[in-house]
Amino acid sequence: MTKDKTIGFAASDAPAAQAALTELTALYGNTPAEQADIIVALGGDGFMLETLHRYLERGVPFYGMHRGSVGFLMNAYGTADLADRLRNAAPVRVHPLEMKARDRHGREQTALAINEVSLLREGRQTAKIRITVDGVVRVEELMADGVMVATPVGSTAYNFSAHGPIIPLGAGVLALTPISAFRPRRWRGALLPHSAIVEFTILEEDKRPVRAAADFTEVRDISSITVRETRSISLTMLFDPEHNLEERVLKEQFLS
Repeated sequence: MTKDKTIGFAASDAPAAQAALTELTALYGNTPAEQADIIVALGGDGFMLETLHRYLERGVPFYGMHRGSVGFLMNAYGTADLADRLRNAAPVRVHPLEMKARDRHGREQTALAINEVSLLREGRQTAKIRITVDGVVRVEELMADGVMVATPVGSTAYNFSAHGPIIPLGAGVLALTPISAFRPRRWRGALLPHSAIVEFTILEEDKRPVRAAADFTEVRDISSITVRETRSISLTMLFDPEHNLEERVLKEQFLS
């Protein structure tokens, strides 16, 4: 990063984030995010995901500073030497998942997910889902609260809460993780190559309705869904050397 790069700040509605926006704007100015060379997000992980989605097509780097609840994807907040921090930050490139969902009425919807695509039961009964990977049926009938496909970045979020594996960023794999599986009882999920195409077919869809969510986009009453990584889209996130995301992902695997 060089000193002539323009910075655009985006802040969540949280009081701490709004106060930080005022403070940083007074020090560095604030180029509109639609025109800035670097976008600095002020908030928590949820707001960082919102910002990544909002400016996905800009192709500029994103740098987060923690002014929210959860800050795994954020750097520490500080007002000093921001230009130097941006210049010395280490880039991490991530590729989102693409979800193509078809509902029971035949309508189709496409959405992107940076963390995960999850399928969840809508009613009181467990979902019944067939899972196909690259054209081969791998699970004939999963009975569970749901199932998800998570990226390495998302592996430490909902995926980890569902007892899925934490994935190093450069591993080139995706996590396929059941959510409260009832049958098969011993199936704990799988690690798939990042090139895998995963298809989910909802069984007994009228009796056991299922919804799908790709980060913030939700589709209800789905009939089938296809998930794959889209390599044509690349997002660059910046991290301070002492706040290296790859090291934190690795470190998470050794916490009790």
